[in-house]
Amino acid sequence: MAIESFGTERAARKLRLGMVGGGRGAFIGAVHRMAARLDDKWDIVAGALSANPENAKLSGQDLGLSDDRIYTSWEDMAEKEATRDDGIDAVSIVTPNQLHFGPAKAFLERGINVICDKPMTLDLEEAKELVKIARASECQFVLTQNNTGYPLVRQARAMVADGTLGTIQVVRASYVQDWLTTALDQEGQKQAAWRTDPKQAGAGGSIGDIGVHAFNLASFITGLELDEVCADLRSYVPNRQLDDNANVLLRYQGGASGTLWTSQVAPGNYNRLSIEVYGTKGGIQWVGEDNDNLYYTPLGEPTRCITRGGPGAMDVANAATRMPPRHPEGYIEGFGNLYSNAAEMIWAKREGREPDRFATDLPTVEDGARGLAFIEACVRSSQNGASWEKVSWGA
Repeated sequence: MAIESFGTERAARKLRLGMVGGGRGAFIGAVHRMAARLDDKWDIVAGALSANPENAKLSGQDLGLSDDRIYTSWEDMAEKEATRDDGIDAVSIVTPNQLHFGPAKAFLERGINVICDKPMTLDLEEAKELVKIARASECQFVLTQNNTGYPLVRQARAMVADGTLGTIQVVRASYVQDWLTTALDQEGQKQAAWRTDPKQAGAGGSIGDIGVHAFNLASFITGLELDEVCADLRSYVPNRQLDDNANVLLRYQGGASGTLWTSQVAPGNYNRLSIEVYGTKGGIQWVGEDNDNLYYTPLGEPTRCITRGGPGAMDVANAATRMPPRHPEGYIEGFGNLYSNAAEMIWAKREGREPDRFATDLPTVEDGARGLAFIEACVRSSQNGASWEKVSWGA
C-alpha cells in the first residue's frame, strides 16, 4: 500500500501545507487539495488563493483557514510563514504559468519546500534560474507531472530500467483533447482564456499545456534524454494566439526516435494521454483513460495485460496502489502519490535517513527545465519551417 508508517515526530503532526492560487473558480487547486489530503500526511493551513483580495479571503474562509493565515499576496505569505514557529513545511503553487517563478523563488529562498504545477515557469530562462535557486536552497522541489504517480506508469519505468524491453528504439506519445475546438478562449471562459494567452501561458499553447505531459511521460518511462525535435505547431481556431495542435518528431540521445502528437481540437477525445515504448525484446502500451492496465508484448509472444494490484504487478506499482484490483483508481490518486512521496522525502531529510525507495521517483526542478527546453525547441522549430532543433536546458 502507498501509506508508509510514521516515525516518532510524524506521529505527532502532519506536514503543514500552504497554497498559492487555487481559489474559487479554479480547477486544479481543488485537485491538489484532494490529493494532498488523500493519505493523511498534509494539513492545508495557509493560502494566498487569489490575486483578487476579496476572492482570496472568501476562498480561505471556504477552506476553514485561520484569518491570520489567509493572505492577499504570495509575497506576504512567504515572508510571514517563514517566521512562524508553526509555519508551513511546503507550498503548493497552482497558479497560471506566469505566476510560478516568483512564488517558487520567494519560498525556496526562505527555506520552504515547493510543490509546483507544470510547466514550471513561463520560459526557459526562468527555469534555468529556478534550478540554481532550488539547488542552492537544498529544499525539496517537486513538479506535479501527475501522470508519473500512476502505479503502472511506475511499473513501465521499472520494466525499461531492468532491461525487460531490451534496447529502446521507438517511442510514441500523445495527449489529445477536444475542449478548445470552438473559440472558448474568446468567449470569456477563464480556463481557456489564460491557456491561449502568451502573456500568461508562455510561448506554447497545447504543446505547453498538455504536450509537456506527454513529453515528460516518455522521458520518465524510458529514461532517455531528448536530443532534437522537428515540430509543426498549428492554431485551427481563427484569432487564437497560441497553438491548439502539434505534431512533433523526436530524436533521443543514443539513437531512439519517436513521435508526439498533442491536440485540443480533436472531437471525441476528452483527455486521452497515451504512451507506447518499443525495444529489441518487447513493447508496452499505456493509456491514461484506462490507467489500471499496462499492455506488455514480449517479442514473438502474445500480448499480456498487467492490471494494477493484480498478478504481474511489481512492487513499485503496488507501493503506489491503495485499492484492490478492479476498484478503479486514477487522476486524484496520481497526484496523491506525488504528495505522499514528497512528504516522505521531506521527513527523511529531517530525520537524517534514506527515504523509502518507492518515494524517490519524483519529477524534479531539473525535469521542469527539460520541459521548458522541449516547449521552446518545438516553438522554434515550427517558426523555422519544421527545422530540426536541439533540446538543451544547460544541465
